[in-house]
Amino acid sequence: MTITVPHAGELLGIGRDAAYAAVANGEIPSLHLGRRIVVPTAKLLALLGVEQ
Repeated sequence: MTITVPHAGELLGIGRDAAYAAVANGEIPSLHLGRRIVVPTAKLLALLGVEQ
């Protein structure tokens, strides 16, 4: 499962632009699906230290 970059930003408490900047810097894991950029939920949870 994946979520959008803006939604990941909301969960992290950062804005849309900051979320896209974090993706560009590699701070937020992401996948490029065609022209879309999405964030894998499993990797985001791991980044946050949430056990699955």
